[in-house]
Amino acid sequence: MLQQTRVETVLGYYDRFLARFPDLAALAAAPLEAVLQSWAGLGYYARARQAHRCARLLVQTRGGVFPEDAAGLEALPGIGPSTAAAIAAFCHGERAAILDGNVKRVLARHAAIEGDPRQRATHEQLRRVATELLPPARDMATYTQAIMDLGATICTRTRPRCERCPVAATCRARSEGRTDELPARRPARARPERQAHLLLVVHRRAVLLEERPPRGLWGGLLSAPQFDERRALRRAARRYGSAPPVALAQRRHAFTHYTLCYTPHVLALQGPRPPAAPGQRWLALRAATDAALPAPILTLLGELRDGAATAPAPARRR
Repeated sequence: MLQQTRVETVLGYYDRFLARFPDLAALAAAPLEAVLQSWAGLGYYARARQAHRCARLLVQTRGGVFPEDAAGLEALPGIGPSTAAAIAAFCHGERAAILDGNVKRVLARHAAIEGDPRQRATHEQLRRVATELLPPARDMATYTQAIMDLGATICTRTRPRCERCPVAATCRARSEGRTDELPARRPARARPERQAHLLLVVHRRAVLLEERPPRGLWGGLLSAPQFDERRALRRAARRYGSAPPVALAQRRHAFTHYTLCYTPHVLALQGPRPPAAPGQRWLALRAATDAALPAPILTLLGELRDGAATAPAPARRR
């Protein structure tokens, strides 16, 4: 959960996740939808799918027992080199170097390492330095936690608190007055925008949703049918009623590499409820908080439920 998510955001999710899946066997036995529901709002849903896949693989092939070394851990779904090293160091005292973003920043400043840490050559230089600094195995858990916390709380990206740093005396960036320059940053690029239209078919107090493909945007979660063009959305809406759906105000949701600009279109039906097509389901609006929904869709359905979104007049079915 802490990969690509801030600690303060994770805390509540972590407690609820462990309460629902207290051990590896419980996670492996759970349906993927339940795992995604517990993850909804954290983003990067591939992490939840990989954790579920990893749990099932361990239960099926290793009796629910994790490998004890970093190499074995890294071979599991969803566990990269830095995470594998952290687990091995914390749980088994292996002398394995972690290189998360905080640690890279500490090492780049302390050793005055030039270059973008995301570039291969700079990354390998940081790895060599990280490996050279490793303490004896008995101190690995303490050291690993300390260097992570050093980057998270003292050697921060902006306004580092060098006066409180325990290694300030040997930090080259500080002595050379370059803490603002290191580590080198990739030039900022304009974040591209993508346009989308969402069709919210509402029947009384239920909404028609579909399961997203397992990969890509909101993979495996429930969402409103999405269209690139308004014309395509209106063609899909015609099967439900003669009146066109009513567009709500456009909304924006920022992802790491782009911003999604999406317009919700609400089509309220009356009369008998039409059956859901394969891959779709009717969801009661009151049950939205318990479903595997991405945060923007959960917010939108909450507004529909509470009447905060502008509701159109019901459309008659043909």
